[in-house]
Amino acid sequence: MKNAIIALTGATTLALVSCENPADNSTAAKVSDAKEVTTSETSGQKWVFTDASTITFVGSKVTGSHDGGFKTFSGHFYLDGESLAPSGHQVVIDMNSTWSDSEKLTAHLKNPDFFDVPQFPEAKFVVTNIKDQRGAKGETHLLTGNFTFHGITKSLDIPVTVDKSENSINVKADFFINRFDFDVKYEGKKDDLIRKEVVIRFDLHAEPAAE
Repeated sequence: MKNAIIALTGATTLALVSCENPADNSTAAKVSDAKEVTTSETSGQKWVFTDASTITFVGSKVTGSHDGGFKTFSGHFYLDGESLAPSGHQVVIDMNSTWSDSEKLTAHLKNPDFFDVPQFPEAKFVVTNIKDQRGAKGETHLLTGNFTFHGITKSLDIPVTVDKSENSINVKADFFINRFDFDVKYEGKKDDLIRKEVVIRFDLHAEPAAE
């Protein structure tokens, strides 16, 4: 009987852990209507992403979670003196490069239930403002930009951490969005519902562009 109780307790603990929402340990991005983007050329020094940059995500459902990300993307920052310029930064993601920890899931993510990659092969984040603002987890700046994903463009406010040295710029973030805001509404099975929140993490490394 004692062993049965121990086994039951262990199973219950495992179930509780698997049901945790990864978004509970992340920060919600503030979502609003897309902002106007100036078309004037950005001045300053251009810094381009290196191969050390990563963009990943975590999606979850009642019974657990899956890790994923994007293998192919490009982007740049602009420096205004010694600081990041207010705007002009962007990230462009090749949605065909989507990966996950399950080959079957990766294929499903690319179909119309989720990302619908044949119809929307590219996602883009264009920065409209960046300002010094301390976040709850020690972030150094608030990044605002238009995120175009799944054919929908919304403005996101994202707390980020910016580290700059003489030869590198590193911008990191850990936040979540509601996929319903971008019309990705596949719910999954009734006994294994997929959560609306998707955690996104990026770690972007940049160095001066070749002249």
